[in-house]
Parts: sequence; structure tokens; C-alpha cells
Amino acid sequence: MAEAIAVAVILAVVLLDAPARAGETDPLAHRRWVWPVEAVQGVRPFEAPAHRYAAGHRGIDLGSVGRVRSPAAGTVAFAGAVAGRPVVTIDHGDGLVTTFEPVTTSLREGDPVARGDPVGEVATGGHVVPGAVHFGVRWNGEYVNPLRLLGGVPRAILLPCC
Repeated sequence: MAEAIAVAVILAVVLLDAPARAGETDPLAHRRWVWPVEAVQGVRPFEAPAHRYAAGHRGIDLGSVGRVRSPAAGTVAFAGAVAGRPVVTIDHGDGLVTTFEPVTTSLREGDPVARGDPVGEVATGGHVVPGAVHFGVRWNGEYVNPLRLLGGVPRAILLPCC
């Protein structure tokens, strides 16, 4: 429980730090995409790389996932294996593309998806812990923090301890 709260706090800090400088508005914030999973459990936050080829974590990892859904309407751009793990990519238009891995799907390239439609089931492989999914977003070819489109971290519900 403490780990989940710590990750939620880290995700919130990353969100507050990421979008804009003083006086600017985030051009992605108004999108209000839906979360691609039913119950949000942050496993690893977005970590922007120092430059295009630097180390970082170009998405967020969400744990305790079974089914993945599309955060917004779009078209399946890719569904298949990449480096031995199943990947699904959705083009949402306006330069926005999401990628989920490891996710198996029956969808094919060109299939339309609506906001909240099931995309597939979490599989195994890649860099995520079992039962987790990596959710990445690119905007005009650059990775951005997915929280910018989701409106932040869902409200935390604190449970009694001990």
C-alpha cells in the first residue's frame, strides 16, 4: 500500500512538473482521455530523457492489469511483435500515437477503435513486471508524459491501516 501511495505521489509530481512553464497552458491537457485500465496502479512513472537518445522511461507502467482499452478514438496503426513482445499502437490523429506493451489483441492494422473500447489483454514480456502494461504516448514523434492527456492521477482512496 505504501508503494502504491509513493508511486501516486511521484506520478502527481511528474505531472505538475511536466506540462508547461509559468504562464503557459499545456496544449494536451484539454484532451481528457480515459485511463487505459480499470483500476489505476502506478508501477513506474514517466522519466523524460535529457536528450533524444538519453536514458529515460518514455511512458508509464500500470500494474494489476488484465484488459487494456483505448484512451481515445483512433485507428490501430500496428498490432504485432516487436523484439519478441506483443505491441499495439493506435493513431489518434493530431500527431498523437499511443503504444501498449505487452498486449495481445485480435485487432488488425486499420481497425477503428472508440474511446474506451477494449484493445487487448496484458501478456508477458518486455521490461514491465508480470501483470503490468507499459503505456507510451508520442506527440508529433516525441514522447510525452501520458498524464498530460489523462488529466492527472485519479483521486486516491486511503484505507484504514493495521
